[in-house]
Amino acid sequence: QVQLVESGGGLVQAGDSLRLSCAASGGTFARYTLGWFRQAPGKEREFVVAASWSGSAYYADSVKGRFTISRDNAKSTVYLQMNRLKPEDTAVYYCAADQDLGDNYAGRPSKYSYWGQGTQVTVSS
Repeated sequence: QVQLVESGGGLVQAGDSLRLSCAASGGTFARYTLGWFRQAPGKEREFVVAASWSGSAYYADSVKGRFTISRDNAKSTVYLQMNRLKPEDTAVYYCAADQDLGDNYAGRPSKYSYWGQGTQVTVSS
């Protein structure tokens, strides 16, 4: 069983930065595709960014150039560096993982088997 625990959320002002972390336990971390998704009140969960087990990274257009995903396989942790935050980035951010997930599916939440509990990010204007 894989467990994911997010941390690093908080309340910031527009233009600030935050770094989210997601620590994994169980399974073989290096074989995971790791994704970050977010869900704002009244909206569906949406894809933010993913780092595939093959080494590729995929970003939603809304965060390109502002957010960066990185992974430390030795620490079984994935990070989401968020810069130049905007009020529309406000949401609960979820970490997700799935082993050997094809790159074509990296942006689809339904393809991930494991999810964290989420961490709130609030950006004030």
